[in-house]
Amino acid sequence: MTSTADLSNLGQSIWIDNITRDLLDDGTIEHYIKELSVVGLTSNPSIFNAAVSKSTSYDQQIQELTAEGHQGEELFFQLAIDNLQRAADLFLPVHEASKGVDGWVSLEVSPFLADDTVGTVKAAQSLFAQANRTNLYIKIPGTPAGLPAITESIAAGVPVNVTLLFSTEQYLAAANAYLEGLERRQAAGLDLNVSSVASLFISRWDVAVADELPEELVNTLGIAVGADAYGAYCDLVSSERVQALLAAGAPVQRLLFASTGTKDPKAPDTLYVEALAAPETIDTMPDSTLLALADHGKVADVLDPKATVARAQLAELGAHVDLDALALRLQDEGKASFSTAWTSLLDAVADKARVVA
Repeated sequence: MTSTADLSNLGQSIWIDNITRDLLDDGTIEHYIKELSVVGLTSNPSIFNAAVSKSTSYDQQIQELTAEGHQGEELFFQLAIDNLQRAADLFLPVHEASKGVDGWVSLEVSPFLADDTVGTVKAAQSLFAQANRTNLYIKIPGTPAGLPAITESIAAGVPVNVTLLFSTEQYLAAANAYLEGLERRQAAGLDLNVSSVASLFISRWDVAVADELPEELVNTLGIAVGADAYGAYCDLVSSERVQALLAAGAPVQRLLFASTGTKDPKAPDTLYVEALAAPETIDTMPDSTLLALADHGKVADVLDPKATVARAQLAELGAHVDLDALALRLQDEGKASFSTAWTSLLDAVADKARVVA
């Protein structure tokens, strides 16, 4: 039995943070599902950029779509939705067997809409309808403008993967936006079975402070933030507000640990996935981390739902770093990074369209 199976058996869902047409065509995704306990999938602009620019797998479709007059974001979304529909169909048996808990894939709205609430809501509904898959999340950033868009989207019945969360406070704001959407549906007499996950980014914390901490504290901040958020997640799920919604048929918005590939070459390649093992949560990881976990990972302890140690660690780390200010900075930088990656992706698609024309 591999450590991926151990992680799955303790109740944490393993998702893969990658999708390309080649991975679908050559059976890699299917292998991950059958052999490595993978039960979901996420993606981002950088992944699609590499897939389009470094492969010929999309050339024919790009040529056909360009000839039909598609260009820019419209052309990209056609390509992405085709990939994600295929992935969603692969994960559908998992989705059905888990009663909708797992088996999800994710497609994000344009990062250019990160500060546009109305535009985000419109795009989320349009993309979800266009994809036409019940097990597809629309990724919406948990930014100040994204939070009301999350509420509106959930109220409209669109499943949401809340992205770009970096702190417990940002996670709780996203969770509140989800709950408000469900409560609006409840008040309107609508079905409450609208799913969501809240994606907390981990490794970027440690990258940001690597030169600011004493040696013994390097690569500890991301794990402490994740453990603290898990404690808040456990408290929230047990609250009267959430329990009342669950009793009325709503699902739990699960906490998802994202950016769990190790960035420091001196640190273990399974650092974050081992440290953030926790039941009723998700870890989405790149291929390299998944394969490392399966090969030599060790799943021993699980996170403390009270987060006692983590909160003491954060107090110690706070003496060296302004954690609140850094959380805001990381979200702003993440938003800018996604926009830059999106621009690069659209350029890559346009370049490929010119080549294959």
